[in-house]
Amino acid sequence: MPEEHIPQVVGTGFETLKKVNQYHKEYWSARDLQPLLGYTQWRRFENAIKKAVTSCEQSGNDPAYHFAGAGKPIAGGKGAV
Repeated sequence: MPEEHIPQVVGTGFETLKKVNQYHKEYWSARDLQPLLGYTQWRRFENAIKKAVTSCEQSGNDPAYHFAGAGKPIAGGKGAV
């Protein structure tokens, strides 16, 4: 069985990407973490996030507490978002 590709953490550290919300809670943006974890395409990183959400559920945790599910709008052709 071929060894699955495991992304390597490169460049900027997690702490420099950390954000703090109005309640002084720390969080990280998936879009910011994507290149740090070695993913060059969002769709591949999105698949990894979906697997992490499933794993969170299966371990008895509430994914809503750990994954915000927020996204950034992307502008398309003819002004579509």
